[in-house]
Amino acid sequence: MIDPTENLTDQERALIESRRVRPSGRGDFLVFAYGSLMWRPDFPFHSVEPAILRGYHRAFCIRSTHYRGSPECPGLVLGLDRGGRCMGRLYRVRANDAANVAEYLHRRELITGCYIPKWLSVQSLESERVKAIAYVADRKHYQYAGKLSEAEVVSTIRHAVGVMGSNAEYLRNTVQHLDELGVADSSIHRILDLLRGTA
Repeated sequence: MIDPTENLTDQERALIESRRVRPSGRGDFLVFAYGSLMWRPDFPFHSVEPAILRGYHRAFCIRSTHYRGSPECPGLVLGLDRGGRCMGRLYRVRANDAANVAEYLHRRELITGCYIPKWLSVQSLESERVKAIAYVADRKHYQYAGKLSEAEVVSTIRHAVGVMGSNAEYLRNTVQHLDELGVADSSIHRILDLLRGTA
């Protein structure tokens, strides 16, 4: 597999390193998932539950040049962008697994500096407000696509393919798993309908 970090500038490498999350080691390490981490976490956790993050929404706002696109034909993947609210999943990781999980997430999410890991207030199913790590879109990063029209999103997703498969497959997979998890997101569903030509 192509190493996506091979051609990074020293400045980008420094940015990525500066965003390394270091859990305190005291108590559970909490992770808020809103995209593929919801259905493919690939890390150990002892519980997971629905949760709401206010002040951000799920959006196709990150240009993908590796997982679901290429430098020649970038795709779009999900990021947390400002405004609104986002229903996702809250993972609780035991303290003795926290450092390894944080390292895994760093390697997975920060192949470039397009995400900022932030400790944000999340409301769990039991109405308990907790601080969890969430990966927020960096609006200053060159991969940030901004607010695109639905037509622009569909046109981009239709043609892009990366090392993990087609961008259209990523969209279909996202909608399928959102439905299975009971997470409503009409904007994502509408983008899939437009891609299929049914909207």
